[in-house]
Amino acid sequence: MTARGRGRDVSRLLSDFGHQLPRVATAVAPGKETRLFRYVPKRGKARAGRGWAPAKAPVVAYQMTSDQAPVLWPLIAGPGLPPTGAQMGVDVLSGSAFYADPLGWVLRDDVPCTNPNVFSMGKPGVGKSATTKVFCLRMTDFGYRTLILGDPKDEYERLCHFFGVEPFALGPGMLARINPIAFGPLALGWEHLSAQEAKARAAVVFGRWLTLVRGLVGSQRIGDIRVPFGPSEEAIVKVALRDLTGYSQANTTLTETTIPHLWQALDEPSDSLIEELRYADRRHFFDETRLLRDALGQLVSGTLAGLFDAHTNIDIDWEAPIQSLSLSRLDPLGDEAVGIALMCLNSWGRGMREVAPAGDLRIVVRDEAWKQMRLGVEAVKSLDADLRLSRGGVRKGGDIQWVNGHKPSDMLTVGDDGSQAANIARDLMHLADIKVLHGQKAAVAHELDTMLGLGQQATDVMTGWAMQRKGRALWLVGDRPFKVETWLTPPEHGLTWTNDALEGAA
Repeated sequence: MTARGRGRDVSRLLSDFGHQLPRVATAVAPGKETRLFRYVPKRGKARAGRGWAPAKAPVVAYQMTSDQAPVLWPLIAGPGLPPTGAQMGVDVLSGSAFYADPLGWVLRDDVPCTNPNVFSMGKPGVGKSATTKVFCLRMTDFGYRTLILGDPKDEYERLCHFFGVEPFALGPGMLARINPIAFGPLALGWEHLSAQEAKARAAVVFGRWLTLVRGLVGSQRIGDIRVPFGPSEEAIVKVALRDLTGYSQANTTLTETTIPHLWQALDEPSDSLIEELRYADRRHFFDETRLLRDALGQLVSGTLAGLFDAHTNIDIDWEAPIQSLSLSRLDPLGDEAVGIALMCLNSWGRGMREVAPAGDLRIVVRDEAWKQMRLGVEAVKSLDADLRLSRGGVRKGGDIQWVNGHKPSDMLTVGDDGSQAANIARDLMHLADIKVLHGQKAAVAHELDTMLGLGQQATDVMTGWAMQRKGRALWLVGDRPFKVETWLTPPEHGLTWTNDALEGAA
């Protein structure tokens, strides 16, 4: 029906359902070109289906070039980040691809990111580990290598085997040994240093060792109270380490020592050590240092005996795409043993990265960090130092510290609310300008909101959208939020799968 006011014709009806009737070509008069555009009055043609309006639309006309038009059309938010680094998936707010490039973001003035550290949090099973692994995998295309400083569950074993690398296994009965108070690359060329250069380098080395020993001693308990490590204990350990290495004797080549050697030097002190520390006599020294010596002795003879009390005997290939230190054999010993092992490995890893060659880009993964943080305030300070004193830089390599955890309360349980330990743990979150917040329960999301000031919209993303599918997360780059869904290829699914134990039990 084509008469005015009597409805639509058949062709119009079919077009509403996605079908088009063939049209008869209209003959064009010779010499006359077909008109692409025809004049239409401002109010449209007064015919059915022609969009006629009784009043003139209050629109404003703008003139622009073709490269300016996309700013207004199709009226979607732009990605806001440069397309550099690993393509992780899709930013669902803009519909564009999302790229992660922590070091690249730091170097750009238009991205509010001042350090490349990453904190990743999420409840188990929401894709936190898969996101970490696929980021490490894809960043190898850009010259990055990965160092796993402690893998408590062998989650990175498949990724290592993909690159033809065998993880180093640490545990009772295993042959691998790590010396957490090794010099690392800073010992090289010591004999050629000037007095001022040697002093500066020694400050770095002994400062790292003191931070570790403070954390190890502070992890020991007297009932419910942690063993204290104050200025007196620090002075004792510092003097003993300087004597053991030969630094106090101004030796040109320093001797590497171990924790058992340190304990033995305090348990059987020399007369010069007692005199330098200004104790009245040997008995006075023993009385004042009993807790310190007993704590070090427990580390030497306790559950981790033989793991971190000898010189490093593994040969790390720093040119390999990935290296991993497995701690799965320590799982039967409990979370505290795993936490102490993580603290030792983190300190050792920081020592190995003190001096990185130019262009040595590395992702340092610290998994299950909460197990270390629960060892007390000194352990928290140790992790804090590892994040603050990363030696990666633009001209001397570049490290991306990637820390995995479950929820903020894992950090805050190190002390009472308002205590020094709790405040340091809370501030750790602010040492990472990049945060990957996966799905969480409402109570945990509220904790994150209180700690970071996320707002209701971000909280709803974590408790709703991010919980509906693995790999979804709220990425905070500085103060900019991005709603990202990580996509995995079929091969990556196999490399990042962590539910083998559940499949075997089903």
